[in-house]
Formats: sequence, C-alpha cells, structure tokens
Amino acid sequence: MPMHPAAPDDRTGLIDAFDHSVQSIIDLGYSCRDEDFDLQTECPGWTVKDQIAHVVGAEKSFAGLPRPQVEVPDYPHVHSDFARFVEVDVEARRGLSGREVVAELAEFHPVRVAQLRESDADIDTVIGGFFGPDTTFGEHLHRRIVDAWVHEQDLRAALDRPGNLDSASAAVFTADILAALPRIASRVAGIGAGHAVVLDVSGPVVARGGARIVTGEDGRPYGETLFSGNDRPDGEEQLDVTSIHLTTDALTRRAAGRRPVDEIHYTVTGDEETARRLLEALVVVTH
Repeated sequence: MPMHPAAPDDRTGLIDAFDHSVQSIIDLGYSCRDEDFDLQTECPGWTVKDQIAHVVGAEKSFAGLPRPQVEVPDYPHVHSDFARFVEVDVEARRGLSGREVVAELAEFHPVRVAQLRESDADIDTVIGGFFGPDTTFGEHLHRRIVDAWVHEQDLRAALDRPGNLDSASAAVFTADILAALPRIASRVAGIGAGHAVVLDVSGPVVARGGARIVTGEDGRPYGETLFSGNDRPDGEEQLDVTSIHLTTDALTRRAAGRRPVDEIHYTVTGDEETARRLLEALVVVTH
C-alpha cells in the first residue's frame, strides 16, 4: 500500500525535511525552562541539553568545521569507539548552559541549510565522506534526516511534547525501515525460508511493508520485498505470514533502540515468536 504522507524523494523535499526537524529541535530548546535541560532522555546517558549538543556538533562536523579536541571519560553509556566519537561533541559543551547550546544551534543551522541548498550535488551524486566512499548526496540527507528526527522525538518524549509524527521526516524514517526489512528479517532476525513478515503501521504515518524469506542458489535464506501479506510467487506454497501492527511512535521508539520490545504496544497476526524475533532485531539507529 502507498505510504501516507509519502516520503520525499527529491533533493528539495529531503533538505526541507531535514530543515524542519532541526528547526523543531531549536523551537523545543527555546521552549525549555532551565531545569528541563537536565531531564534524562531515552537515549542512554543523554539529557535534553546533551541531545541538542549532539545535533549542533553533528551539523558543524558535516559542514566541514574542525571537531573539538576533548577527552571523553569512561561513561557507562560509552561502550564503543563510535559512541566515544559521537560523545566528543556532547562533552565539549558540558560546561555550557542549555540556552547557550540552543543558541549555538539556532545560529549555525541556517548556515548549514544554505550550504545544502547551494550545493551542486544532486541526490545521485557520490559525495563520499563519513558514511563511506560510495555515499550519495541523497543517502547523506536520509541519514541526517533520520538522526535529527530521532533526536527530535527523544526531546519530545522527555519534555512530554508529542508532535511531528506525520512530518516528512517521519515518513523518511518509516520508509527507510521498510526498505531495510528484507535484510533485517533474514540476516539479523534469522527468520527462515518459507516465512514472511509484515509491518503494518497505523499512523500518523500510515504504511505497510514486508519481506518474504526465500532460499538462494547458495542454499542460504535471504529476504525479498513483500508487497502484500497475500503475495505468493508462482510455483511456491503459501507463505507463513506474520503481521505486526503498531503506531508510528511505537515503530520509531523501537527502531531507534530507545525502548525494549516489552515497552512498546503492538499486536500480532500470525506467529508471536516470529514477531518477537523481528522486533528484537529491528534496531536501525544506535545513538
């Protein structure tokens, strides 16, 4: 079924989505009382202020500005080299007030968006960079949208200010999860051939996508996109289909690794164990 609202797939639409999510973070930051900046979020180890510090640090890094040089202590939530790398931007701003960090983001964000809009790169232009030498401009924008929107939702959850679950960024995030579903189902969740899994997202972004697991020529299972829970390739027996029904918010919190499976609401049509295995594997963002 078509996604509603549809995820943007053009250069302007993607930049607009990124701009909107970061501007929403700025607006949330300006709405905070001083004590709100110290609220813990669902992103392990990070407060509201830390979340905003990460966003401004990432924006400046991707704009080509030098990163701060600080030592990151062995915090409990810093459990990998990548986590330590990400933590640098947060650690460098621990001595600033929340309002100062928001002001830094508000000042720099228009500069960054102007850079993106003025770039000669089209969505298919290979730009390389942090995400790998073959990264296109469109892929880069997708990853920046996902990062900004997940952190926007982290802030909204901590501040009890729900919103933007029907935004263009929400649609991009949902579309990216559905696109990754065949890989996740077969390689991460280990669901066997002959099975199919469907994510049925009830809204505010309404979407449905899935994966069938088939046996490849090498004898190993792999995932293919499933367009309908009733799809059946010619010559194959009816697939054993498991559908998971959940909201955009529940999908976001799980796929961002913010809440364990037991803390999100979902219902299952089909095999409960298969659904559980998929949801346990369905983490596409780690920070």
